[in-house]
Amino acid sequence: MPHFLELWIDSLPRMLAALVQVTIPLSLISFAIALAIAVVVALTRLYAPAPLKLVAWAYLQLFRGTPLVVQLFIVFFGLPNVGIELDAFPAAVVTLALNTGAYSSEAVRASILSIPRGQFEAAQTLNLSRATTFRKVVAPQAMRIAIPPVANDFIDLVKGTSLVFAITLIDVFQVGRQVAATTFEPLIMYSLVALIYLMVVSLLSVLQNLLEKKVSRHVRST
Repeated sequence: MPHFLELWIDSLPRMLAALVQVTIPLSLISFAIALAIAVVVALTRLYAPAPLKLVAWAYLQLFRGTPLVVQLFIVFFGLPNVGIELDAFPAAVVTLALNTGAYSSEAVRASILSIPRGQFEAAQTLNLSRATTFRKVVAPQAMRIAIPPVANDFIDLVKGTSLVFAITLIDVFQVGRQVAATTFEPLIMYSLVALIYLMVVSLLSVLQNLLEKKVSRHVRST
């Protein structure tokens, strides 16, 4: 059996365990929180009073203008200096959610703005309230438009979890890094890490396409 296959077979169980125990739950929990943040920030930027819009804008600038790894270091290593201590996993969730929420909020805001003004006016002629107009007219169409960019944000988040090794979490990348350090085979091990991420991202891309088709059918039928 080729040497690289032996190394892959020996280390694959540890990597898959890290994928199931750390990477997947970290990605899903962070993304769920990021979506909530994105909607709140997008609506704040569109409809809130000016002071709140300024706060939302400052949040966007902070998390889109600084590297993710620096944000991880500040949350995990820096916040204890002001009395806020988080374990590695919660620190990673908080950082990834805030970072992805910043990017996704712009996708949500742009999707709402893309709805033609005439649809708002048509809803007014039907005496629909502002909340009903948003829930039944704007939100379904905006959601369909926002799916591709938000799904891309999720894929970026999954790949971004490879940085959590910097705050001591044992994810897929950290396992590959440890094995590469002990076997002196970085090319073989990092290739396996890349292959695992490629398979996960490919699966997510398929799910994204299925979700887009399903939402499009639903919107057309309503």
